[in-house]
This record gives sequence, structure tokens and C-alpha cells, in this order.
Amino acid sequence: MRRFNTRPDMPHDPTSDEPTDSAGARTAASPTFEIDGDGIGWITFDDPERSQNVLTEPVMRRLGGALDEARAAGREGRVRVVVIRSGKEAGFIAGAEVDAIADIEDPGDAEAKVKMGQAVFSDVTTLPVPTVSAIHGVCLGGGLELSLACTHRVASDAPRTKLGLPEVMLGILPAWGGTTRLPRLVGLQAALDLLLTGKQIDARKARRIGLVDEIFPVALFPDLVRDFAIDVARGSRSRKAPSRKLVKRLLDDTGPGRRIVLHQARKKVMASTGGHYPAPLRMLELLEEHLGGSVEESLAAEGRAAGELIVSTECKNLIHVFHMREAARKGAGVTDGEDPGRKIERIGVLGAGVMGGGVAQLAAYNGIDVYMKDIRHDAVGSGLRHARQLFDKAVKRRKTSRREADRAMERIAGGLDDHGLRGSGLVVEAVVERMDVKRDVLAAAEREVDDRCVLATNTSSLSVEEMASALQRPERFCGMHFFNPVHRMPLVEIVRGPETSDVTVATVHRLAVELGKVPVVVRDGPGFLVNRILGPYLNEGGFLMAEGAAIETIDEAATAFGMPMGPIRLIDEVGIDVSRHAGAALHEALGARMAPSPVLSRIGETDRLGKKGGRGFYLYEKGEEKGVDEAVYAELGLATPSTAVDGADADAAGAPPAEPAPTLDETAIRWRLVLPMINEAARILDEGIAPDAAAIDLAMIMGTGFPPFRGGLLHFADTVHPRAVLDRLRTLEARHGSRFEPAPLLVRLADDDRTFYEAFPGSDRANG
Repeated sequence: MRRFNTRPDMPHDPTSDEPTDSAGARTAASPTFEIDGDGIGWITFDDPERSQNVLTEPVMRRLGGALDEARAAGREGRVRVVVIRSGKEAGFIAGAEVDAIADIEDPGDAEAKVKMGQAVFSDVTTLPVPTVSAIHGVCLGGGLELSLACTHRVASDAPRTKLGLPEVMLGILPAWGGTTRLPRLVGLQAALDLLLTGKQIDARKARRIGLVDEIFPVALFPDLVRDFAIDVARGSRSRKAPSRKLVKRLLDDTGPGRRIVLHQARKKVMASTGGHYPAPLRMLELLEEHLGGSVEESLAAEGRAAGELIVSTECKNLIHVFHMREAARKGAGVTDGEDPGRKIERIGVLGAGVMGGGVAQLAAYNGIDVYMKDIRHDAVGSGLRHARQLFDKAVKRRKTSRREADRAMERIAGGLDDHGLRGSGLVVEAVVERMDVKRDVLAAAEREVDDRCVLATNTSSLSVEEMASALQRPERFCGMHFFNPVHRMPLVEIVRGPETSDVTVATVHRLAVELGKVPVVVRDGPGFLVNRILGPYLNEGGFLMAEGAAIETIDEAATAFGMPMGPIRLIDEVGIDVSRHAGAALHEALGARMAPSPVLSRIGETDRLGKKGGRGFYLYEKGEEKGVDEAVYAELGLATPSTAVDGADADAAGAPPAEPAPTLDETAIRWRLVLPMINEAARILDEGIAPDAAAIDLAMIMGTGFPPFRGGLLHFADTVHPRAVLDRLRTLEARHGSRFEPAPLLVRLADDDRTFYEAFPGSDRANG
């Protein structure tokens, strides 16, 4: 029999039942194994050193020992059923230890470690008695794979109970049996929905797809688990697969059907990822080759694939992103990290527009009472309707139930009176982007709330310092910049003004995390972080157009690099009027290098609004993009790309002299778009707007969708190396002018042979 705790690289103290680490030190004995009077064997995970159970190397060794005990007890008739459970209130098992994956560099070593984990979970499947996984709280990654190895799975109905296989988000696949066992349990289509996305589902959906057998009320969960286990031991419980329609059975259970499903899945993966992420494609290959075969062969293929993926660049970069997210979530947003901030139970929202309604809905969804204030009754009504529509969409997508959505909607009140703000722990302003209006509404709100209430502005571009000058308590004020749409975009920029206190930052940081957002703390400055870096990206798209590059060529070069949207398409998405306003503000604040390109200036003078108006650089019908509007070239005084082989037409329109169009290939366009972002990020670091390289990378990934598989903007720059970035910028500066002038920090890094992460390391976890 395979024994996990006898491997030479996983030492075990033969004089003790407690496992030891690689240095021989004793570790906490989790899980434990015990037998009760009903003949139930209980394997209980409860790591005293962690808030969540994690499948570390010592824990896996101890699990191997517990399974050995259970096997012996089962053979001797002392155990009739084994239940695997958690002793924690917060969760079941959160998965494997990410750092252990990050440290592996050799594919053979990776495959060997995967096979050891597979061996332990396979021991669960071969116990002489049935097994039950009792899931309460998060059950992710290796936790779900352990549950899949059990005979039965039951779950609590607690909102915190979530099941998922997030490995794909780390650039790997579920290799302890998840890729093999999940489709055999729930069917191929339902399995792919989890395997390829990494998303988490609640107990209700898990029951609906057949992932769990029963759902029990959380208040009675321990007792009902015991009753279920006794029934299993008696043989009075048998697993019944959920009923499926004929078409679904044909697609899931036949060779031709599975080929159709996998073909469609591959097309969807390529469309959404561009092939930049190898893990989902490897999963599809594995399922195509082994789903109809033996479990043993499939597990072996899992191990081989995992060994290759674990050491891939994509995996290392995605783990780097994971560490950045965790560091942002667990921190307090202040240097010492001591002040956890005040808990907010009620907020006020000033302004009932799209942003205000979105913030109100997000807060109510997360259990916070909201008062939304505006100056007109119809505006308040519109904000409430917007919040209701967001809840309706969540119900339609089965993110919440109708009852829960209605209950959350009841947490939102609205009115015209500032008195409704009283009792708020935080008031966030989301009115029109005008300094005089924002100063007035914030000052009025400050008079209504108590001295401890935090005020925040959702501005995307205006000075936090200037707004603070209108307040009596500027230390209780900061920026809280949500991105649109609020319910989907994960980033919140917390903008610290010169007088903002630590407790204010920590309070807003805590609230952002409780709202499910990723907070990044920055200093006040034009465009803050994300919009300032995006400015040159969007602007360069206009310069490229003037030089003869086709709209679709520019955007395709960006998406081929991994950006979710090219600069021209993004201008349409944001709104041409909004982009023009933001560009003008950056130009005024930062000078000539941010001067709007002639093309973008001219389109801002037309009646084109972008997607919201149905016409921009692209055409739109009912919100759907229908391709480039070819008429836009003539309207902007540009030759169509097919005839723009020299600069004559562009010069006639007042644009810069054109390069020959053939030189604007995908690689050239990509560097023209990416290098200005790196250059501006260097200035932001040098000015102290962002505290470290990781803050910039996390903000760009969460706020713009910068490709996570590249690890972030500055992580990518470090991969290229600042010396090479500097050389490319100097070449472009010589050809195109001062907007490509290298930032002083880049010059210093190149001279010192240092990278961004060496010079601005930030959190150790963000550098993992």
C-alpha cells in the first residue's frame, strides 16, 4: 500500500504520531482521526496555525497516516463509515499551499509531488468502508479534489459554502484527481464550466449538477451529517445522479457528443484567451484522450501535464499575481499595517447616477445599509432602478436568489435630504465631475455626519487635495475611485491626500475588501494611477492611425499581446467625450508628452460618442460591436489604410508625417502601445504616487485587464529588462519626438543594472 508519510523527502519522526517538517521540527497534528460509538470514523482538519485549512506537505503526511488508521479500523470492523470534516467555523479546506507550487522549478520534481498527492487521495477511494465529505465553508482546489475522492458529499446551506477548482487561475490544472474525477461525476459540460473558469459555486448549484448529494441547514449541519453517515453505513443511502435531458446525456455520455463539447470549448477558450494560457488547453487535451478510458491512465496524464504546467512562465506569473492580490486583501493600506480600520455598517452615497446606483447596489449586496442622496426625485428614482436592475441580473445569472435580492434591495433608501446621511460610517461622493459641485456637496455632507465618519470621493481625475480644502476634517477624507461598471470591475483606487489619516485609509481599505474589491492605495496626482498610465496607451492609438495603421490592426496587435481591448475600441467603450475630457486634463497637468493626438482631437469635435451613441470608430447595434465604421477615416481627414503608403494624405489633414504602412507591423505597434505605459509607470513610481512596483501591476491588472499571464506591466518590463526598455524608448524618441523621452527612473535603473522590483520591492508576498 502507498504510504505518503514514508517518502524519503517527507520525513516522519518514528517515535511520534505527530508529523515533522523538512527540518525535523514538530508540526500540529491536523487532521486527526477518531472513532465514535456509532462506528463512524471522523477525519477532522483543524490547523491551529491558520484561519483556513490548507493542504501543506505536513498535513498531507498526516492525512496519509489517518487514512492508514481508518483502513485498519475498517478491516477490523471497528469503523463502518468515514467522515471527512473541518473543525473550523470559516471553512472546509481552502486548497493546497501556493508557495509550495511556486518554489518548484523542475518538471520531474513537480510530477513526483503531484503523484504523491494523487496517491493519498486514491487511498480514500480504496478504503474498505464508504466515505462522506462534510463541506461547510470554502471547499476549493485540493479540498474539492479530496471530496471528489469520497463516496458521498454533503454541504451546508451557509452563504460561505463555496466549491470550486481555481487551479486554472494559477496556470495549472487540478492534478490530484480533479480533472479526472469531476467530469465522471457531474458530466463533461458541467465539469468544464468549473475546470476552465476556476469559478466558485454555492451549495445549491453544486446539488443541481450532482456535485453534492444533499444540502443541510447550517444550524443542524453536524447532527444531520451524523445521521447521513449512519444511513450510509446501513446501506440505506445511495447516490442518485440528477436527471438530465436527452440532449445533455448524448453530449456528455457518447464519444461523438463529447467531441462536439470539447471542440466548442476549445473555440471558446481560444476566443477568450488568445491561446496565451496553456492550462485550459491541456485540460481539454487530457479529457479528449482519457475521459473514456481508465481513471489510472487519466491520473497519470494529469501528473505529466501538471509537471509541465507548474514550471511554466505563465504559472509563475499567475502565482505572482495571486500573491499581489493576497497582499492587498490582507493588508490595511497603511505602512505599519497595525490599524485594521473601522467596520462600516451604513454608508451614504451622494449622487444617484450610474456610479452612485452601482455603489449602492454593491454595498447592499454585501449587507450594508445605504442612503442615496440626490437633488432631484427623478434622479433618486433612476438610481434605485439601476440598483434593482443589477439585482435582477444577479438573480437571472443565479448569483443570488430572488428572496436574497429583494432583502438586499430593502437596504437601500433614497431622498433629497442631507439628514438621511446621519449615522453613516462612510459617505462616498459620486456626483458630476466638477470641482465646485463636489466641494459643495462634500462640505454639506460633512455638516450632517459625526466626527468619525469618513468622507470619500469617487472622482477619476480631480484633485483630492483641492476637495479636502473645503472640509473641516480633511484627515477624514480620501479618494475611493471605483471603476465602471462597479459590480464587475475589481479595482478600487484609494487616493490618499496630504492630510488623510491612517485610520481613514485603513477604514476605506477594509470596506473595499468586504465589498469584494481589490484595493490599491495611491497618492493624489493627475489621473491617479490607472487613468494616468492608460492615457498614453489610448493616445498612441491615435498617432498610429495618423501614420496609416488600420483601426483593426492597432486593436488586434494589442489583443494579441493579451490586452482585453485595443486602444481604439477602448476609447469607444469609455466614450469619446469622456476620453477627450480625461486626455485634456492629463495634458493640462502633465504637459506636452500628454498632448492629444490630432486624430483623437478631431474625433472629439464630431458628434460620435462611441458605443453609448452607436457610432464611434466602430459601429454598434443594441450595444453589440459590428465592425469598424470605414467612414471614420474620411471624416477625420485620413486616407484609408489600404492607400496610406506615404504621408501625403495624413499631412494634408494636419497629422504628423506618416511612416510607410508596411513598417507598422504587429510587433512595432505592440511596442508603441506598451512602452509609453511602462515609461509613465516609471514616473509614477519616481513621484511616489504608487508605493511599489506591485501596486502598479495589481492596479493595471485589476483596473484595465493588463494580461495576468505576463505578471503585470512592470513585471513584464523587468522580464525585458529596463536597459532594453530604455533602448527602445530612445529609438522611438529619435523618430517620433519627446512623448517617448525616457523617464529619469528608467535611466537610473538601466545605469545601475537594476529592475523595477529590485528598486521598489514592496511586500515580500507580492514578489513571490
